[in-house]
Amino acid sequence: MGLSPEQNAMPPEALLEWYVEMGADEAISDAETNWFAASEAAAAPVPRAENAPAAIRTAAQAPAPVSVASAQAQPRVPASGADPATDKAAATLAGAAQSLEELRAALESLDGFPLKVTATNLVFGEGVETPDVMFIGEAPGADEDRQGRPFVGASGRLLDRMMRSIGLDRAENAYITNILPWRPPGNREPTAAEIAICLPFIRRHIALVRPRIVVPVGGTAAKTLLDQRQGIMRLRGRRFEFLDPDLEQPVPAVPLFHPAFLLRSGGQKALAWRDLLTIKQIIQ
Repeated sequence: MGLSPEQNAMPPEALLEWYVEMGADEAISDAETNWFAASEAAAAPVPRAENAPAAIRTAAQAPAPVSVASAQAQPRVPASGADPATDKAAATLAGAAQSLEELRAALESLDGFPLKVTATNLVFGEGVETPDVMFIGEAPGADEDRQGRPFVGASGRLLDRMMRSIGLDRAENAYITNILPWRPPGNREPTAAEIAICLPFIRRHIALVRPRIVVPVGGTAAKTLLDQRQGIMRLRGRRFEFLDPDLEQPVPAVPLFHPAFLLRSGGQKALAWRDLLTIKQIIQ
């Protein structure tokens, strides 16, 4: 990313703040990368196969060796999300989990999922099993990624206060998690392929936790879990039913504003309070 003369003249602290605002808030490598050299290497002409020595041509045409040990090991699911077969494999892996520990291990077994490379920690979930309410956000943020816990930092503290206002606590009668267990770089929105891979796992997560109420937190979570196309402004506070074959009966679901949104838009807190009262009424 090129810098203007004004940015080059900025103090280091101000320049760092500018990088954070642009989304570059995490260092993912200890060494610098020369992208110009990488581009030149990619643009370099590739030698034609017929001009290569015979030994090289033979090695290139030979099939890759198969490791017997790898073939006998427990299969790991590639997580590209590029085709229905991959999504089906992820669903099979998630459905086989009979406990939260097994579900976490299944997530850790995903191979080739790009978010695992850029994220620091797997953020699984936190709370009690069979809670009154299960809060499900979109994806971890920077604080969650560093600590490996869902909903910490400023938005997490606000969510804790919101829960306490209706008698809920993650240590006593609530459970908190996200649709994606890994943080997207720069806190960007998850892609459709990333959601498709993780959806079987969050659905199995709900079936294993068995909450009395599901609360999708934010627009992405609400649209994904409830199969809706409307935004959170139209979905919030309304009662839906979360359906899953692994659940004996539908579970009430009430979408809620994301705390990060409420921190930016304090005028919407009155609506959030009204939605919390709806959740409390369902509990009682």
